[in-house]
This record gives sequence, structure tokens and C-alpha cells, in this order.
Amino acid sequence: MLVDGKKVAEEVLKGLERERKHFGALKLGLVMEGGDAATESFVKIKSRIAERLKITTARYSPQEMSKAIKECDGIIVQLPIAHDAELLAKLPPGKDIDGLSKKPVVRPPVAEAICEIFDRCNIAARGKHAVVVGAGRLVGAPAAELLRDLGAKVEVVTEHDSLEPLHFADIVVLGAGKPGLIEPDMLHRGVVLIDAGTSEQGGKVKGDARPSCANVASVFTPVPGGVGPIAVAMIFKNLFVLARRNKK
Repeated sequence: MLVDGKKVAEEVLKGLERERKHFGALKLGLVMEGGDAATESFVKIKSRIAERLKITTARYSPQEMSKAIKECDGIIVQLPIAHDAELLAKLPPGKDIDGLSKKPVVRPPVAEAICEIFDRCNIAARGKHAVVVGAGRLVGAPAAELLRDLGAKVEVVTEHDSLEPLHFADIVVLGAGKPGLIEPDMLHRGVVLIDAGTSEQGGKVKGDARPSCANVASVFTPVPGGVGPIAVAMIFKNLFVLARRNKK
């Protein structure tokens, strides 16, 4: 099964449009430095969806973090950014949309996207052997934590380690950011393969898995068009969760 991330994201966003009437004015803060082309592309996508949901967006420099906290209902610290640990330490969990603070209220958007895929594809993680490739805080670490919460037996490796554990995995989540790292013969037939390891190669967005891995996987998220669009939708789902919580 090939996961159509754009279709799933659209369904999530339509649900958020219906929910939007329950909130007053909402403001999303983007704490960022001058970004490269890839960062600007991500910001444009977020801003476009914010406009669709009638959410105001504003950019803040790292020096304006306190101002952002005061003015906004939710905040994204756009990585990579200098002094990221210091900025995230200042971020109140109740305004942390990416779930990167010490005691987050919401899960990171990629973890929420994986949850959404599991629910829609009737994937049960409990008791399964899961391998996460990559240990970064945006994909690898939250994916591993989620899978443990769901009852899976989780092994984390990096692209520098032996990838032999993939042969025995029921579920594989990729977050290394190394185009074409994973080939079909590395995988167990019938594996659930969640590729969230996006990177750019030759001006195109690529995943960690070669597209031919779809031939051995029971569930496969292509890049582009798989996890990415769903994760962006989950940013705004998280904003609504925080806004609802902060109203109480």
C-alpha cells in the first residue's frame, strides 16, 4: 500500500477547517534566522496553510523570543538555528507546537503523522520489532519514543552503523537524510516502511529509501508526498490542541 500523504493531509486540514470556528484569533510565531532556500520553502508551505485556516503568522528573530512568547498562541523554532537549546529551554510547553521543549504537551508533528498513518492503515505496533534509522530530534528520536509508547520493541541505528537489523524489522522508520540509503534487499518482505528522511539531491527532494522498496513493503510512504504533507498538517492540529488547552 502506497500512502498518499497529500490526500491524508487534505482530509486532516478539512477537519481543522470545521474546528476553526471554535477559536477566536490565533497567531503562529516562527522564530528563525535568515533561512536557505529549503527553509524558505518550508516556511511558505506553513504560511499558506495558516492563511487557509485564517491563522496569522509572524516571523521573529532569536533575540525576539520573549516577544514571540507574549504575542503568539503557538511557536515554531525553525531549525537549524544558532543557540537552539537555549531557545527551546525558554519555550513554554503550552506554546511548543513542535514538541521539542523538555515537557511537551504535544508530540512532534512527524510522530503525529506516523500515528495518523498507523490508524488509517490499521497498523498495530505492539509487540512488533521496529528499527529507526537516525536519531535526530525532528524524526528519529520522536519516532523511537512513539513506537516505544505504542508497545513496539525499538532499535535505533544510524547510517554509520550496520543496517543488518533492518532484515528482521516489522516496522522501519527512516530519518537519516541520506538519499537512497535503503535498498529493497535490506528489508524483510511485508515490512511497514515509513520514510521521513527527506533531503535534496540534484534539486529534487529524495527519501532515504529507494522507490523500489515499495515492491517489498506492505505499507510505504513515498518521498515526496508521503509523511511530509501529513506532518505539516499536524503542526496546525497541534496548534489547535494547545489553543484548546490554553482556553480552559
